[in-house]
Amino acid sequence: MVQPASSPAPNAATVDPFHAIAISRLANQMAAEGHQVIHMEFGQPSTGAPSAAIARAHAVLDAEAMGYWESPELKARIAQHYAETQQVTLDPAQILLTAGASPALVLALNTCFAPGARVALARPGYVAYRNTLRALHLEPVEIACGPAEGYQLSAAALAALDPAPDGVIIASPANPTGTLIAPAELAAIADLCRERGIRLISDEIYHGLTYDAPAISMLRHTPEALVVNSFSKYFSMAGWRLGWLVVPPALIAPAAARIGNLFLTPPVLAQHAGLAAFDCRDELEGHLATYRANRALMLEALPRLGLARIAPPDGAFYIWADIGHLTNDSLDFCRRLLRDTGVATAPGVDFDPVEGARFMRFSFAVSTELLREALARITPWFARGGAR
Repeated sequence: MVQPASSPAPNAATVDPFHAIAISRLANQMAAEGHQVIHMEFGQPSTGAPSAAIARAHAVLDAEAMGYWESPELKARIAQHYAETQQVTLDPAQILLTAGASPALVLALNTCFAPGARVALARPGYVAYRNTLRALHLEPVEIACGPAEGYQLSAAALAALDPAPDGVIIASPANPTGTLIAPAELAAIADLCRERGIRLISDEIYHGLTYDAPAISMLRHTPEALVVNSFSKYFSMAGWRLGWLVVPPALIAPAAARIGNLFLTPPVLAQHAGLAAFDCRDELEGHLATYRANRALMLEALPRLGLARIAPPDGAFYIWADIGHLTNDSLDFCRRLLRDTGVATAPGVDFDPVEGARFMRFSFAVSTELLREALARITPWFARGGAR
């Protein structure tokens, strides 16, 4: 029988939907109908690119035709960034520019693993880790990480896997919880991966966004780690689609070959703007100050809403909250919250396919004014027990 063109092939990977996207579509539909919607469903800053980055982009638009290009100046500046912030020395050739962190993750996985490889990751964790692994015909090995573990992977949890996985993805700060892995634990994970031959991928996209201790790059503990990062979060440039992957020297050639065939280059305009963004620290630290104020507001307000079981974030701009006393269907809960209050949030099922039906994630990367308005809207709704 001929397979219909609209159907996936029988051996095609099964990839679950990103439910927060459906929430966002409903939010945008409501906005088009005239409702005042507050977006707290996506992990993206509500601010735009730094002013100097925008000015540089305007100048390039007026002066250059642009084409396929990888900026040597930007790669050198990223290497300088690691030297300045992490005391790590990199050859700029180790830095591969990508169209955001998502292609960087695909690049890392495709460079390191053959189909069928087993890759460990924390649960809860970023939805695209699990789904990208599946799309590449890799096997996600999810490790349950709850409050006792700070919602983070540990060397002990990795060591307990038998057989050892082929790889592991860590994130510190993490999405959806914002929690950090302690420096000593990072070192222990690096040591274990070295001993057991586990390839280590570190997603450091939220570096720069911490509230007490700074985030430590896994490159401090092992030069063999692959590190994913981007301009989307700290630099407030999500729509510019610019990221990078740091690879060990032995993987430069195979990773670069994949970039040339799969992705070519990231947007040239974004590369020029990204280079300028490195000189906008005062403006970017102002965003961090806003997030810090918003975090304090959320940590004060949520217990009053009956959301006392939360993961206080060390970094990023999320609150992961247990709503199991109100629902066992977080997707429906978030839809109802949006329809009744105009506040869009993310259902926990995106981040945890086992326990996520009783969790939700708030992103507080909005203005403090909008956050106060959101809290004012949802407070009576939660007081009514989720307005069922």
